Amino acid sequence: MTMLAADEQLRLLKKGIVDLVSEKELLHKLEKSVKTGKPLKIKAGFDPSAPDLHLGHTVLINKMRQFQKLGHEVTFLIGDITGMVGDPSGKNETRRPLTNEEVQENGKTYARQIFKLLDPKMTIIDYNSRWFGEFDIFKLFKLCGQYTVARMLERDDFSKRYKGGNPISIHEFLYPLLQGYDSVALKSDVELGGNDQRFNLLVGRDMQKSYGQESQVVMTVPLLEGLDGIQKMSKSMGNYIGVDENPKDMFGKTMRLSDELMMKYYELLTDITVDEVNELKQKMSKGELNPRDIKVNLAKTFVERFHSKELAEKAAKEFTEIFSNKGMPDEIPEWVTAPAQDVWICKLMSDSKVSMTSSEAKRLVEGGGVERDGVKITDSKLKLKLSSGESFVLKAGKKKFVRVIVKG
Repeated sequence: MTMLAADEQLRLLKKGIVDLVSEKELLHKLEKSVKTGKPLKIKAGFDPSAPDLHLGHTVLINKMRQFQKLGHEVTFLIGDITGMVGDPSGKNETRRPLTNEEVQENGKTYARQIFKLLDPKMTIIDYNSRWFGEFDIFKLFKLCGQYTVARMLERDDFSKRYKGGNPISIHEFLYPLLQGYDSVALKSDVELGGNDQRFNLLVGRDMQKSYGQESQVVMTVPLLEGLDGIQKMSKSMGNYIGVDENPKDMFGKTMRLSDELMMKYYELLTDITVDEVNELKQKMSKGELNPRDIKVNLAKTFVERFHSKELAEKAAKEFTEIFSNKGMPDEIPEWVTAPAQDVWICKLMSDSKVSMTSSEAKRLVEGGGVERDGVKITDSKLKLKLSSGESFVLKAGKKKFVRVIVKG
């Protein structure tokens, strides 16, 4: 494979990132790679904390895929040891460590799901139990001697918990050290992570230096907001699009995105360039392109990527038929509301008159009788972000419909 020039690779790799430590070092590594023909070693770690991957995870996986397309070696590291410690990043309390059984089971599903995006021939799947399984107490002492408590307390979440009197368990201090040692074991040139992982990734740079290696470059990507546009995408929040979801639900959920969030998804989850994203924004603002058509294209992109082109076309056709009033009354009543955040789905239903009360709405949701734009809502605690300019159809039971229109 003929590699692109180093400066062109750097330009492509900078798309959609938050931090790059440092650009000069990455350019140097890329130049050396082009000159020698030796690919860089790219590492990204994933603790198997839940069995399913969602689009939030794929922001990072897309960056791995980009490195692959440029000819570099990618290691998808499953943290079967670190997962049992529990990553404290962004947490205001001690996180429950996973059991070995949970880690092993979740790790198997990760290994299967990532090949919806990554090239199996160019991907190394590794487990950090490969080196930590043989780690003795003396190696652990040496590892702990590389960092001080004062350095650990520089980390924002540890600092806040310490000042607030919230307990910090000793094993939580081990997590950044263990993640840092992963980089030593793999001799990584670049480590990728979410921007909440910045501290841990920088520890990896220090660890490599302590063990006589050249420090890795750190590259972080933003955390992706879920369908509500507020919270980080999370299965527990019910605001996610899973990579294993069926085509109909994947398409329908994508169509629920606000116009603003849609453009962020384009930037972080597709292969189009920054210039092309900006062009779409301009044409949409000028009225030259309908936001709905842009959203349909995004939904088809996701379904095609995780399923097939045929299923993407089928999902688009079914969605269009549903919202050409197939199976719906000729006239759907409209209910106009102002933009708002954290709107409880049950209150929205009662306010818009598709249910008599919030209690009735709760029963309908939990009974599987509520849909938003053809996608079932099953979480009665779901909170929505209502963005100006968006509209969607709520269906309650078999006969009640309302088109919610957000203005203001």
